[in-house]
Amino acid sequence: MKKAGLIVLLAQTALSFPALAGTSAADAPPSAKKPEAEVFSTGVAKGRDRLDSATSTSSLKAEDIQKFGPRPLGDVLRTMAGLRIESGIGEGNNNFTVRGLPLAAGGSKYMQIQEDGLPNLEFGDIFNIGSDVYLRNDFNIAQIETIRGGSASTFASDSPGGLINLISKTGDVEGGSVKLTGGLNFDTKRVDFDYGAHLSDKLQFHIGGFYRAGEGPRKIGFDGWRGGQVKFNITRKFDNGYIRFYTKLLDDRSPVYAPYFVRITGTNDNPTYSNFANFDIRRDSVLSPNLGPVITLDGNNQLASLPLDTGQHAVSKSLGLEAQFDVAGWTISNRMRYSMNSGDFSRAFSSSANTVAAFAAAQGGAGATASYASGPLAGQTISTTTPVNGNGLLALYYISYTRVPSLDNFTDDLRASRQWKLSGGELTVTSGLYLASQKINTQWLHTAMDIDVNGGGNTAMVNITSASGVPQTLNGYYAFARGNSQFRRIFDVQYDVLAPYGSVNYRFGKVAIGGSLRYDSGRVRGSLYGADLGGGRNGLISYDINGDGIISAAETRVAYLPLTQPAPVRYNYGYVSYSSGINYRVAEPFSVFARYSRGGRANADKILFTPVVSTVNGGVSNVSDKYDEVRQLEGGFKFRKNNVTLNATAFRVTAADHNVLNGSANRTDRSYSAYGLELEGGLRHGPFTLAWGATYTKAKITVDRLDPSLTGKEPRHQPTWTFTASPQVELGRVALGASIVTITGSYAQDSNLLRMPGFTTVGAFAQYKPVNRVTLSVNASNLFDTIGIFEVNQSSVPANGIGFARSIDGRTVSGSIRFDF
Repeated sequence: MKKAGLIVLLAQTALSFPALAGTSAADAPPSAKKPEAEVFSTGVAKGRDRLDSATSTSSLKAEDIQKFGPRPLGDVLRTMAGLRIESGIGEGNNNFTVRGLPLAAGGSKYMQIQEDGLPNLEFGDIFNIGSDVYLRNDFNIAQIETIRGGSASTFASDSPGGLINLISKTGDVEGGSVKLTGGLNFDTKRVDFDYGAHLSDKLQFHIGGFYRAGEGPRKIGFDGWRGGQVKFNITRKFDNGYIRFYTKLLDDRSPVYAPYFVRITGTNDNPTYSNFANFDIRRDSVLSPNLGPVITLDGNNQLASLPLDTGQHAVSKSLGLEAQFDVAGWTISNRMRYSMNSGDFSRAFSSSANTVAAFAAAQGGAGATASYASGPLAGQTISTTTPVNGNGLLALYYISYTRVPSLDNFTDDLRASRQWKLSGGELTVTSGLYLASQKINTQWLHTAMDIDVNGGGNTAMVNITSASGVPQTLNGYYAFARGNSQFRRIFDVQYDVLAPYGSVNYRFGKVAIGGSLRYDSGRVRGSLYGADLGGGRNGLISYDINGDGIISAAETRVAYLPLTQPAPVRYNYGYVSYSSGINYRVAEPFSVFARYSRGGRANADKILFTPVVSTVNGGVSNVSDKYDEVRQLEGGFKFRKNNVTLNATAFRVTAADHNVLNGSANRTDRSYSAYGLELEGGLRHGPFTLAWGATYTKAKITVDRLDPSLTGKEPRHQPTWTFTASPQVELGRVALGASIVTITGSYAQDSNLLRMPGFTTVGAFAQYKPVNRVTLSVNASNLFDTIGIFEVNQSSVPANGIGFARSIDGRTVSGSIRFDF
């Protein structure tokens, strides 16, 4: 109640000012000195004042991003109006969507995440590697722009829901900064830097990056954060344009957090989620120095020992070129980038948990016993009467280890645009050609461990022995596979995309009307290796893991790859996207708009290893299985006057989705619909600014072709309301601010039984400038230490009260000093 009261008081205080000034983070930075027309360029033919564009857009400036400290990109985007982000997974692999479009699985299926107008990954929901894995929030970012719906479907491929674009600094503003950050209640050490300058009146550059190390926001017992990135660009200007070269090197490790142990009691409609003794779902993890290594057969079926502390080890090396010139009345631009993406990605996730006696009996039969296999208590028997660690639980955990030899991506976007002055108006014509090549070469390796439920980075491995003395585990390993090895796979596939597109916009008087068209054609070629492809392929063997000449029970559960029996992938696809809108500038501060759009999203690796793709010839017989369609109808108004901004957009969305739930065998083939309202705005009064947003969404599964019982249900994880607010006050050398995000409750699963409670998180910052060019700051994330649950594995309250859920991280507080020069 105290937290809710503080938030309400903060909002009331913001609205009590009689004179309003400023614009929101959605339409102008809170630090803006006066309202002015802003030009938005992402996902549109030509940058225009937002009041003259029939689109729903938002932006966030660098100075406002950095006030809240070096947070993961997912946590930054959660504060932007209209976006729905499920974070808490770690630095990357968070879930992104918009306007009720489904999150049947992880990543960002319908929204493409770009860096300087091009994607690092063509598909944002590749198994185990989402788009944000290869992106970082640091001083290089000048601005983040988002477009929801609208022309995003025709000015980028595979982005029917919208675009998120991270725009880099280019040295236009000379100077730089160095910032040192340390955790005050958690272990992190980080340095950020950037510098930009003009080498001459025609030549400028920018360089920036970060390096960090530390345990991170959860207790894991080792440095989970290790690494950083450097970005550099140089721009040569000419009288009629510019050319820019840029490069990026990212080599960064960060832990991956999964659904962890939580007590679930009460009823499905009104459940209670609470911590077990000695395990806090906000700040603990199963990760520990006592676990591992990941012992398994590798992609060549050779015995391998892989480090458990890998987490998300993302490596990206990019080279890019951007050029724009005015030639014979045409503005011609080209963006091109080649990114060599690779890395290793490990995560531990739950299979089952129970009391010591019940868990041991499930694996070893009646009378089976448990003992520690690692850690300081190795060899000691675990009591079945005295609750071990205060909670008395043991668990079977799978370690998913994905090796990524290549997710290399090449993209090129060539565009030409021209304006003609016509009697009474202005005609703008744009044409373009997009080329992309996306490699997906990944290896899925797994192992399975028995562990205790122990927080503080102290989790240990456990052995199970039958009543007759037969070991059921080998040094804590239950299997060298994931269950029946169904997910031991190699993907080696390449996607080539060719997409011509064009648009026409006619502006006359107060009216602007336009339309755009795009045709995406794709060529998919490659091979798959896996035991679950059928055709006599078998994925479990016996293997003498420890080389003692004896095959133990655990050594009969070893997964291998049928490398001599690949399945081909060989098909083409094509789909048309279009968008048309009208904008009416009613008056200088006010406009209304309407738009209808159709876009598509190619079904990349989410249809591989399913019956959709033939294991004989690699073809896809049903055209509708190759891509998913999204249709959006939207309309609204925009108001900007003096120091007040208010935007409202109503929307109606339909979508198709072919997917696989959480890397399981549960694939989906569904249609969805959603409708709702997006609101955002801002104000300024003297030193005070407020940016806010609210989104109302009602969605349902209109058809489930594989499980008709789910037709008509509400999609899981879909809150009815999302609220954001960012109040700030600047008092000379002191600045204070908060970032508030509220989501209402939703269903844990599509069966619409178990509810996940809504929650509010608050971030806060305080800055003090003792002298010019020096800033001291304190930043807090999840200030009130809320248990905010994004995901629950169970579909109903479990009879034994043992569940698995993923929560937002607990309160973290950091301090920093920044030097500007």
